[in-house]
Amino acid sequence: MQVVSVGGAVFGAWCHVLVDGEGRCVVLDAGAGVAGEVAELVAARALRPTAVLATHGHADHTWDAARLSEELDVPVVLHAADEYRLRDPFGTLGALGSAPHDPRGPLAQALVTVGRDPASYTPPSRVEPFGAVGDERTPDVELDLGGLRLVARHAPGHTEGSTLYLSELDDGTPLAFTGDVLFAGTIGRTDLPGGDGARMDRTLREVVSALDPRTVVVPGHGPTTTIERELLANPYLTAR
Repeated sequence: MQVVSVGGAVFGAWCHVLVDGEGRCVVLDAGAGVAGEVAELVAARALRPTAVLATHGHADHTWDAARLSEELDVPVVLHAADEYRLRDPFGTLGALGSAPHDPRGPLAQALVTVGRDPASYTPPSRVEPFGAVGDERTPDVELDLGGLRLVARHAPGHTEGSTLYLSELDDGTPLAFTGDVLFAGTIGRTDLPGGDGARMDRTLREVVSALDPRTVVVPGHGPTTTIERELLANPYLTAR
């Protein structure tokens, strides 16, 4: 697998395009302002999109999901516990979201900077959720997305449906897209609606710390890192 990253302007969220050796691809975390660049990348490389994935349902990771789902003719895929967030991108972000008609809200302000009308949001019409709502110990789900295979590992705490997507680079190095669960040197916040500090602690202890230390971590914000590096230096992991 190869990873091509597209920088989003809303809260600094990354969008990642995962490409396999046969030209299939999935778009991961399609935040506001990335749709045009992603569509150009797909066309330039003659890629065959199979899905728009979301590590969780916050708007900075899903705003352009509906547009790309329609343009690329693929479903939006995410954990069932976060599907409801696609219908209410402002309310489910709490203080960061405010309301679409309130220009003082952080999300509304960020959307305007990338030319998105905060009041124009339309939820994706084609959503294929996986997992179970309310099940904190959802087993791994092996996703077969048009022949491109990923493992979805439930990792609640930042949101109820936060998910790690696991794969491998072309040289066999383990790869984990961690969304807002794990960043270089820190972790995602747990004080927004649906966040839970105790669940995040368990995710860090039982899910993140159990990953192969060689795993390359591709987070939703900030630089890439490795599990080995985070186990040595991330204070949220070294304290365990």
